[in-house]
Amino acid sequence: MPYTSPTPTARGKLSKPISLAAFSAIVSLGTLLLYNIPFFRYVASQVNEGKAFLLASLAVLMLALNYLLASLTMFVLRKVGRLLLAILAVINATAVYFIWTYSVMIDATTIENVFNTRYSEASAFFSWTLWLTILLIGVLPALFCLVQPVVYGRLRRLAIHGVIALAVVIAVAAMNVGQTLFVTQHDTELGGLLQPWSYIVNTCRVISFRHDEQAEEIKLPDGKITDQEKTVVVLVIGESARKANFQLYGYPRATNPLLSRQDSLHVYPANSCATYTTAGTKAILEPKNTDELYEVLPNYAFRMGVDVSWRTSNWGEPPIHIDEYLTNEQLGQQYPGKYIYYDAILLEGLRQRIESSAKPKVLIVLHTSTSHGPKYVDKYPSRFEAFRPVAQNVEEGEKHPERLVNAYDNTILYTDYLLDSLITTLRSMTDWNSAMLFVSDHGESLGENKVFMHGLPMKLAPKVQYEIPFLVWTSPGFRCYKSASQLPPVLDQHYVFHSVLNLLSIESPAYDATHDLFMR
Repeated sequence: MPYTSPTPTARGKLSKPISLAAFSAIVSLGTLLLYNIPFFRYVASQVNEGKAFLLASLAVLMLALNYLLASLTMFVLRKVGRLLLAILAVINATAVYFIWTYSVMIDATTIENVFNTRYSEASAFFSWTLWLTILLIGVLPALFCLVQPVVYGRLRRLAIHGVIALAVVIAVAAMNVGQTLFVTQHDTELGGLLQPWSYIVNTCRVISFRHDEQAEEIKLPDGKITDQEKTVVVLVIGESARKANFQLYGYPRATNPLLSRQDSLHVYPANSCATYTTAGTKAILEPKNTDELYEVLPNYAFRMGVDVSWRTSNWGEPPIHIDEYLTNEQLGQQYPGKYIYYDAILLEGLRQRIESSAKPKVLIVLHTSTSHGPKYVDKYPSRFEAFRPVAQNVEEGEKHPERLVNAYDNTILYTDYLLDSLITTLRSMTDWNSAMLFVSDHGESLGENKVFMHGLPMKLAPKVQYEIPFLVWTSPGFRCYKSASQLPPVLDQHYVFHSVLNLLSIESPAYDATHDLFMR
């Protein structure tokens, strides 16, 4: 007799048993209609000739593939399969909410960001619209997967249906072979919008990438410190700071009133190498653009004998192998009474820390989080709320974009204060050569073309997501800057690595003079 999933009496009253084929067809159709409208809208916006046929073909392909996924999962895993399909429904609902709300794509970059997001950051996205979306198109379909009695039938019937579904996939693909170029050109977008395959495939990719990164970092060739002059370099890694909203780059608002008055501040146009924190931070710290994990700047400087301290309110950096790595929470323990969720905590006791060093060369890295969304208003003290009214989060900013810009501009105003305070401290340390470099990991979208935050693939990202500020200050008489004619019109983030080696007087085969802001 055909096997029917055992169901409690109460559950049996809710629904009559249906065949595995019917169950899988319902799941497949629901997946198509509930979670893939953004996918079809994108295809429709990109195709002119043969649009209707292509859309119909993609719908048939999706129905066949999702039918296969549902039927195989249920037949092979039974109760576990039900649970997996239910979980997929909730994840699908969450994914489509973020696609609609933030114009994201669920690609490897997005999955990497999810893996690197702490609860404190993720909770900023929680809202009643998110929970309502999850309830209506996530939890309700999940309940269907969990409670609907199913007659599984025999393996032979499953095999026949599977062969038919595969034949449909092959036939439809063959009829659309002329669309190969379209698919190749838009593979990132199509793959990032197709549920549930987007996050299933890209999660596997990210896990594979992370496994590869567990290998020991590639050591750079040994170098040496060539003098014993007391020198401190402070590298400030900005978070989501975009060049477009800096007064120093021509923004009409006074977002940099203090830095605008700082002597010897050099302002460079620059592009980030990526649009998300992990890759952007890695690029700032590495000698060249590569997918390999080379020894990053703090590790290398530390191994060469520099006193290195990393202070952070952020995360997502490559592995850091130094003696002093301090989070904002740990700094709060050292300096009780200080509010640890504003980036001013990273500056606490900094002068004393530098002057107490037993080594002549000191590198301080401050990894900030000042301009990270979606709640920009949480990133600065109220006294820096110069631009009003403000949006409390990105969702409110969708309705009132000018309020979102106000909140974001206040974070830049706070950044201005932090950097000015740092420069003032370094300037007062007259017995030290000192330098400050500020460069952001990536930029930010504030609703332009209805895109918010960051993380789009570089080939799709608007320039506000990769055009970043690059600011440099040095104490009087410390190093000679190259002229504008000796530098490219736009810098990349790798200028940090080689410029810092120069500032710290590290002579090394890893040094590239063409990526140095200073004369040797």
